[in-house]
Amino acid sequence: MSDTGGVREVKSAARTVELLELLAARADRPARLQELADALGVPRSSMYALLQTLISRGWVRTDVTGSLYGIGIHALLTGTSYLDSDPRVRAVRPYLDEASEALGETIHMGRLDGRDVAYLATRESHEYLRTISRVGRRLPAHVGALGKALLAERPDGELPEGPYEALTPNSHTSRASLAADLAEIRSRGWSVDREEGVTGIVGFGFALHYDTPALDAISCSVPVARLTPAHEERIVAVMREIRAKAEATVPAGPGSVHWR
Repeated sequence: MSDTGGVREVKSAARTVELLELLAARADRPARLQELADALGVPRSSMYALLQTLISRGWVRTDVTGSLYGIGIHALLTGTSYLDSDPRVRAVRPYLDEASEALGETIHMGRLDGRDVAYLATRESHEYLRTISRVGRRLPAHVGALGKALLAERPDGELPEGPYEALTPNSHTSRASLAADLAEIRSRGWSVDREEGVTGIVGFGFALHYDTPALDAISCSVPVARLTPAHEERIVAVMREIRAKAEATVPAGPGSVHWR
């Protein structure tokens, strides 16, 4: 049993969280009872009892046959509450709108969560519509503009050993390659993701410095077909201005809760 801050971990609570995270990660691929029991290393009977408890509370859903399981609607309600209650997300949202209107491209806000970036807000380009919103989804930090902007705020000694997951042929797969890119980002002041996370998309990421090291970042994504040198220069200029505005507006001081 592991310790967390000197307090012993509650095994049943940890198992519940692990199950919900597993179901969430599967997205539109429902799981069977035995799959879940095997993945978490628990007896089938214990897993069944846990699933039934979570189904009754709305955290897990099942199909009409009772043999397939997926994440429930209460996970959405809780996630929405997280976004609505976060003062930093609220403060940055208007500037995402401003950047979207100025550039006509897709604008994101994300937060570093372990080795991933979680998307907190998105303003989609009218020229490039996604079929699925990225809000609430995760991307490995080493493959995107948001994540690389945030990794550059930290010493290279914190980088995990490779090899890293490749999402496209342009993804960094080695520690040395990523570290070299991060050094350029520190010198430049922003990150560039040239089709490393999504083929055909270039991203420009900017860390928000209201935390040290930064936890949040904003980015602009543009299809390669629309990216000219002049447009890239304008994207960087606008996003640097938007970053400065956001950093100056984020709540701070007495009365503001600083979550860890």
